[in-house]
Amino acid sequence: MSKRITYESALNELQSIVAEIEGEEISIDELSKKVKRAAELLKTCQKKLRQTEEDVNEILSQFDEE
Repeated sequence: MSKRITYESALNELQSIVAEIEGEEISIDELSKKVKRAAELLKTCQKKLRQTEEDVNEILSQFDEE
């Protein structure tokens, strides 16, 4: 992904894509583009969630050491 995107904006865009697909008024060509974009957004969300989990675990482990 060329620019930084927040978790919230990625999630909002994903929700928008799902709504468009569920609306069933999307061409096959557009569907392909939307699915590819959704895959990129899912990867971004997963990465951000993993990083947040690691950060939280690191912080919590510091409290265990005290």
